[in-house]
Amino acid sequence: MSLSFLPEEVRAAVSHLNYNRLSEIRLRRGQPVIVEYDGKYSYLGKVGVVSCEIDSIRVCEVTPVLNAATGGCVYSYTEQMKSGFITVGHGVRLGIAGEYVTENGKVNTIKNVTSLNIRVPHDIKGCAEHLFKTVFSNEIKSTLIYSKPGLGKTTMLRDIARNLSKDSNVLVFDERGEIAALDGYGEGFDLGMVDVVRCYSKLGAIASAIRAMKPDVIITDELYGEEDLQAVHYAADCSITVIASSHITDKEKLKKMPFKYFVELKGLGKRPEIYDKDFNSISDSRPDDDAGSVFLGE
Repeated sequence: MSLSFLPEEVRAAVSHLNYNRLSEIRLRRGQPVIVEYDGKYSYLGKVGVVSCEIDSIRVCEVTPVLNAATGGCVYSYTEQMKSGFITVGHGVRLGIAGEYVTENGKVNTIKNVTSLNIRVPHDIKGCAEHLFKTVFSNEIKSTLIYSKPGLGKTTMLRDIARNLSKDSNVLVFDERGEIAALDGYGEGFDLGMVDVVRCYSKLGAIASAIRAMKPDVIITDELYGEEDLQAVHYAADCSITVIASSHITDKEKLKKMPFKYFVELKGLGKRPEIYDKDFNSISDSRPDDDAGSVFLGE
């Protein structure tokens, strides 16, 4: 994974950290650099995490970082910026704060950027082991993984894809370029033998992809609006198993979605909670440190 777009001082400091434990890098104009490390927010100093603000690195401007991340072509990311973030090489996501320019009630672009939240993707083999033992041991059924942002939903989807691809035709809908994070040469995260569709709209592409690729399982990220749910319903009507993620945590809303199981991620080192379609817990009672599985943070 490349973070070469970071300011030189920040890049040097981050090199002292373990990337597997680093989730976020927050850059605010004229403010100390903050990192989420081991599930906690701390200041970033010249040689890694520090406890005092006086020892932290500061950035004067964040616009040059955004320009570097986009290869000097910010305008080519205009469509993505309407969602408040962009995804650059290796699946790195940059959340953007500044002046949101709206048109007809919707964000049109972002200017005068003041903050960037850089989300660091991970690939943790084995993090879905508990899910496979609990839910997928006999049959793969439609499952939704949900939690608030930053707890590892996309990381778990990668491990699920990698494992299911051994015995099934798996189609990954990578709408935001984060699950597979393929570059122009087709290089990205190792998801096993899967087919990857990169698209802007799930609903607009899913019907064509189903006819073209004949998947047994569809894996996709971040369900939210009505169109996303229509896409999932369409796949279900075609007898295709869907495994997806969502930021929605309201259980009454989740119950209305066409999934057999729901998996709630709890955080770094904590066992996921697994529910059936009526939200009855089916998780076992072993302590987290006796699980024999890998649990993740992002």
